[in-house]
Amino acid sequence: MTPRTDALPAPAEKREAVETMFDRIAPRYDLLNRMLTFRMDVGWRRTAVQTLGLPAGARVLDIACGTGDFCRELRANGLAAVGTDFSAGMLASARTDAPLVRGDALQLPFADAAFEGVTCGFALRNLTSLPEFFAECARVVRPGGRIAFVEVSEPSGAAARAVHNIWFRKVVPMVGGLLSDRQAYAYLPASTAYLPGPMDLLLLIGGHGFAHVERRMLGFGAAQLLTGTRA
Repeated sequence: MTPRTDALPAPAEKREAVETMFDRIAPRYDLLNRMLTFRMDVGWRRTAVQTLGLPAGARVLDIACGTGDFCRELRANGLAAVGTDFSAGMLASARTDAPLVRGDALQLPFADAAFEGVTCGFALRNLTSLPEFFAECARVVRPGGRIAFVEVSEPSGAAARAVHNIWFRKVVPMVGGLLSDRQAYAYLPASTAYLPGPMDLLLLIGGHGFAHVERRMLGFGAAQLLTGTRA
């Protein structure tokens, strides 16, 4: 099923539209994530943190940290988490003891090689430039450091894909509209149009300073985990 591009902002307006949208939906964002993924999102983040394979105390930056889900999981695994997001509303609703910094994912307010790892959850399609984002990740991660990005995906099997499309493109906007913001939860499924295909995405990450780039499917294909090692 083709995403509804009429739910997407014009390219020149995307950054401001996305920031404003996340400010609006921040108060109920966690509740809806748990409901709409049947709490599978919790396990997806746990798996992502485990794939980092970093020693206790390693510094990990969570980009587009939102309300701090990844930061909490990182800290639960003994890692020193730092979160950054450009949505003031999300940061105000955050539930984590990790230090949080308001910043742009394409111009991270951190020094070169400041972290052993980077995580990012469900934000790739909200960025205005994936090449700039991956270049910034490579800049702030030390050689040998790890990245783990969780993003939505689509099952490969026809039957599973049909069920997923009904849920993701029909039920999610309806429930999100009832409990939070109709426009925002129409955008979220439609925004998959911004994502490159799987192979192009892996090549893009590999072309910006990362080796051993891999893609793993999660949640019966509803999500994908992208990992790599800083070259």
